[in-house]
Amino acid sequence: MRIEKKLSRTFNEFMQSGKSGGIVLIVCTLVSLALANSALGTDYLGFWHRHVAGLSIEHWVNDALMAIFFLLIGLELKRELYNGELSDLRRAMLPILAAAGGIAVPALIHLAFNGGTPTQAGIGIPMATDIAFALGVLSLLGKRVPASLKVFLAALAVMDDLGAIIVIAVFYTTQLSFAYLLAALGVFAALFLMQRVLRVMVLWPYLLGGAVMWFCMLQSGVHATIAGVLLAFAIPDSAIEDDAASPSQRLEHVLHQPVAFLILPIFALANTGIVIGAGWAAELLSANSVGILLGLGIGKPVGIFLFTFAAVTLGVCRLPLDLAWRHVLGAGLLGGIGFTMSIFITNLAFVGQAELINASKMAILLASFAAGLAGFLWLKFLGAPLASDPDPDTMDFDSDAAL
Repeated sequence: MRIEKKLSRTFNEFMQSGKSGGIVLIVCTLVSLALANSALGTDYLGFWHRHVAGLSIEHWVNDALMAIFFLLIGLELKRELYNGELSDLRRAMLPILAAAGGIAVPALIHLAFNGGTPTQAGIGIPMATDIAFALGVLSLLGKRVPASLKVFLAALAVMDDLGAIIVIAVFYTTQLSFAYLLAALGVFAALFLMQRVLRVMVLWPYLLGGAVMWFCMLQSGVHATIAGVLLAFAIPDSAIEDDAASPSQRLEHVLHQPVAFLILPIFALANTGIVIGAGWAAELLSANSVGILLGLGIGKPVGIFLFTFAAVTLGVCRLPLDLAWRHVLGAGLLGGIGFTMSIFITNLAFVGQAELINASKMAILLASFAAGLAGFLWLKFLGAPLASDPDPDTMDFDSDAAL
């Protein structure tokens, strides 16, 4: 029997903010590139390195503002686990395994070019998918693509970003302070108990505790943005879709627009001031840049498609009834948009190596642009809903596909 499920209000709001936010991100990136390569370039780049309260402005953006972005990612992941695509084990395996392929294959491609060299640390760069940009491109197609593709790509990108977060926490941690790390985990445990035992349903104690946890994480050596993800799982949620009484869903609703129209644009301005020198084309032929270009441009779609195909062929999971393999390949192409997360990891992988960071960011921008254009064109001409799809606004499942 065919089961039809409409997209939730929260998900539709997220798609809409991604669509408009993606346009703002592109504008901010172009402005940043233009300023960095103009007569104002030195002053523009110098502004982000000015120190305020002990940290550079760029540091505040990447460690503090981006913690709020990671909080939103955590809230989206939790929503998917509670009542979204990841709430059903059989359906969840599809985006989980797709994300695994989208992480593993690009990493192996980068490793093949950089293994045993100083640039091996960049292995995490092509692993990531920019969830806002990818969904923003997809949302431009509106009803010309099936609903299940939007949810599949969102769940895939969220799991992909979770993988990137784990990589950041495990491999890009330096000078670990166990005292501060234990303090941060202690705050998290207190917030979690406040949710589970005391049943506190107001937001401000969690946000206050989250700020303390962020400071402790910053001092611990583990990247401070991880505190945003932990905070998301400490805030009370509801298994009811679009539950107005859920603090977690209320906060997610509040954060959509500030993240899309303020935090990510500021991040783009602070991190895409790439100076395009005379030898920029030659730099794209370096092992690290080739690993990034091929990892995002080829590794992402190949990994996502092959792991999904293998999972369905082996009977681990099924495609939704309104999804075809051409849609999966389109999602894989859009998965190659690394942008925000890839740039974020670049800053961690090559600390203090300005020229290498500059070249890596150039490769990320070119690969992300190519992936976004390829994915958009593929789905525009080949991504139409199936003829058997009665309503492109609903996800369609076989009743015996769920466990």
